[in-house]
Amino acid sequence: MFTPVSMRSANTYRTVGLETSVAGASPHQLVGLLFDALQQSLASAKASILSGDIPAKGRAVSRAVRILEEGLKAGLDAERGGDLAANLRSLYDYCILKTTEANLRNDATMIDEVIRLIRPISDGWNQIRSEVAVQAHQA
Repeated sequence: MFTPVSMRSANTYRTVGLETSVAGASPHQLVGLLFDALQQSLASAKASILSGDIPAKGRAVSRAVRILEEGLKAGLDAERGGDLAANLRSLYDYCILKTTEANLRNDATMIDEVIRLIRPISDGWNQIRSEVAVQAHQA
């Protein structure tokens, strides 16, 4: 019924740390945080599928889909992003579909596919961090 004090303290610390990261983050860093959270959610979904933990799987899948839909996809600018934004939108839609199917079928290989598709996008985003910082400083 009650969680131990140390667990509540750790959760509070984690929440405050995340809120502090988000509050002080640039738009580029916010997208990076979304990619990090997405990858964590996908890894958790896979682990939950493999262990048979249905409630945890549902939470992880829901979180991953929300990050894809409400975070990454919603943040795309079709006008300024052109073909790149359109391609990312299609990729995110596919990842949402595969993640949802993985949930319905308890198929960890589908989660692996989404991880393989998202990882290079996330890595590329992180690699341009220094370029974005220079541009922001010059502006």
